[in-house]
Amino acid sequence: MRVIYSEKSLKSLKKLDKPIQKMIIHYMEKVGQLEEPRARGKALSANLRGFWRYRVSNYRIICEIDDDKLIICVVDVDHRKNIYKC
Repeated sequence: MRVIYSEKSLKSLKKLDKPIQKMIIHYMEKVGQLEEPRARGKALSANLRGFWRYRVSNYRIICEIDDDKLIICVVDVDHRKNIYKC
């Protein structure tokens, strides 16, 4: 699957320290190579139903997976204490 980043996620990534940025990008590259990317993530519920969460250290990556187009779209990235706030 191909991993793409939304404008919001790119903006959020740029706010993070360089080593964290590299860890997140590297992790998502590995997820994109998996046969079943959902195996490493967790399905979200409530107002985030339909999205998937991946954990990298204390950071969370919120994604939308489109099986038809073979795309993982990174929607947002932030520290775990901030990511779920509206």
